[in-house]
Amino acid sequence: MSPIRILILLVAASAAVLAAFLVRGMSTPTTVTQVVTDLQTVVETQEVSETQVLVAARDFAVGELLTPEDFEWAPWPVMNVVDGYRTEEEFPNAVEELSGSIARAQIYHREPILPQKLVVKGESGFMAALVGPGMRAATVEISTESASGGFILPDDGVDVILTREVEVNTGDYVSERTVTTTIIENVRVLAIDQVFRQAEVGGESYVGNTATLEVSPREAELLALSGRMGAISLSLRPWSDNKSRVNRESRTELLDMANPYGGGGSGVTVYRNGQAAGGGS
Repeated sequence: MSPIRILILLVAASAAVLAAFLVRGMSTPTTVTQVVTDLQTVVETQEVSETQVLVAARDFAVGELLTPEDFEWAPWPVMNVVDGYRTEEEFPNAVEELSGSIARAQIYHREPILPQKLVVKGESGFMAALVGPGMRAATVEISTESASGGFILPDDGVDVILTREVEVNTGDYVSERTVTTTIIENVRVLAIDQVFRQAEVGGESYVGNTATLEVSPREAELLALSGRMGAISLSLRPWSDNKSRVNRESRTELLDMANPYGGGGSGVTVYRNGQAAGGGS
C-alpha cells in the first residue's frame, strides 16, 4: 500500500473517531444542579406590658352630656400611658365619677379620656357647657303647684305660663281680672335646683325651688319681665315634642303675640267689653 493511501486512511479514521466523540457529547443530557437556599425569617417576639385605660365608647360632640354607657376600658401599652389617662388600676371608679360630665372638646371613638376635655359636674363653667350655642340659661322660681307636682325633671320639655292680674274697663267701672298666657313653648329644662340629671333624683318626682331653662336671649328678657308681672308656672310636655324644640327659634311671631307688653310699657292690659283695648302695653 502506498504511503498516500495510508495517510488518507489515518485521516479518515481520526475524523471518524472525532465525529463519534462529538455525537456522543451532543447526545449526553446536561444536568443543571440548582441549589435553593431557604431563608428562614426569625421573628423575635417581645412581651409588652398592658393596662386598662378609660376610652370613649363613641364619638362625643362638644357640649354633649356623657352617661356611663359612653365610656369603656381598653387595653393600652404601659409605656404609652401619659399623665391624665385614667387607668383601671389607679381609678377603678372613673366611669361613675365622670358620668354626667360634659364634653368640652371633640372626643373620638376609642380615644383615651383626658380631664382637660371634660367639664365635670361641680366645676366652674359646668352650666355654661350645658347651654347650647346662642342660647341662655335663665332661672325661674317654682313650687310643687307650679311645676306639675314635682314631676318636671332635668331635660324635660315644658311650656312657660304667666298668670297675672289685668284691668278690665267695662265702660261703667274698671275691675281686675286674672288672665293666663303661655309665653314660651317647649323649653328645655337644664336643672331643677342643683340637679342636672334625672338619674340624680333617685325617684319619680323631685320638688325644687328653682328651675333653670334653656332659652334664647329674647326669651330670657321675657322671663325676667314676666317674673315681675305675675306668677310663672311650668307645664310638662310629652317626650314626643322634644324634636320640635329646634323650631322654637323661628316662632318669634308667637312670642310677640304672647308678649303684648314687649314694647316697654307698664305691663297692664286694659280690656273693654271682654276684648283687649288697642294700645295696651
